[in-house]
Amino acid sequence: MALSGVRIAGAARYAPARVVTNEDFERWLETTDEWITVRTGMKRRHWAADDEATSDFALEAAKRALEQARLRPQDVDCFIVATVTPDYAFPATACIVAAKLGAVGKAAFDIGIACSGFIYGLTVAAGLVRSGVYRRVLLVGAETLSKIVNKDDRSTAILFGDGAGAVVLEAAERDCFLASELGADGSVPQLLFQQAGGSRCPVSHASIDRGLQYIQMEGREVFKFAVTSMISATDVALARAGLTRHEIDFLIPHQANRRIIDAAVKYLELPRERVLVNLAEYGNTSAASIPIALAEAVEANRIGDNDVVLMVGFGAGLSWGAVVWRWSALR
Repeated sequence: MALSGVRIAGAARYAPARVVTNEDFERWLETTDEWITVRTGMKRRHWAADDEATSDFALEAAKRALEQARLRPQDVDCFIVATVTPDYAFPATACIVAAKLGAVGKAAFDIGIACSGFIYGLTVAAGLVRSGVYRRVLLVGAETLSKIVNKDDRSTAILFGDGAGAVVLEAAERDCFLASELGADGSVPQLLFQQAGGSRCPVSHASIDRGLQYIQMEGREVFKFAVTSMISATDVALARAGLTRHEIDFLIPHQANRRIIDAAVKYLELPRERVLVNLAEYGNTSAASIPIALAEAVEANRIGDNDVVLMVGFGAGLSWGAVVWRWSALR
């Protein structure tokens, strides 16, 4: 019998061992633990070692997700990595992860839409499975943002962390993908971008001297955009799913800032216990933030069979997206 639905069969996470606390920042920046906590909700974040790269984190999260799904790497038909910090400009980090897993010859590609990456990837992966193109897809959101953040810039250094979250999607009789909403507005990329490294501004001695290889962000503008995009994407996705916000069992937002999350939660009128927030431990891990939070909830058995899970992200592009997913208990 042909299976036209999709489910998540495994979800796992991984973060590097090095932990950077707010107190650590006090030693080299003009800041305090209280200042960071009040403005962001962050207390700690994980940073890569000098010899660690994004594929290392993606690989570990992928292994754990496959183990949870009781599958071999060879059982997966396609590998997708959502990241803006790939190992190299090319080849795609997904190719490297698949090879390290021993799944050479399978389809593999990256998605580079920053903090919205996992939402875009989940929509694409679910579509590939639901349409019958592939039976199983492994999707990883992974970042090594510590390598592209200016550690002397208080406005950005405190925000970002490293890590990976992975999910295995497989064909199922019951369809767990209920709806999604994706969008982007690239008219002002300078609001949140890495200027040097592409064809517009190649890396050079001059660009490095100016610090253009680092993340640059207009915090106030991004904050306003984040709140409105989260709300609008949520409303559209829920309408497409034929649900109301009162039918959400769990919200998993992109972990960028506690105040952004609080504003969205107030609008959605959700009880705090239904909102999964872990930015105090990880900071903003871009495309990895939502799958890490999802994996933590799965590990803790917080999400039950038939629960409606809303995942919503926003970020550079500027971009946004939301997915409504009905959870199916893992094997």
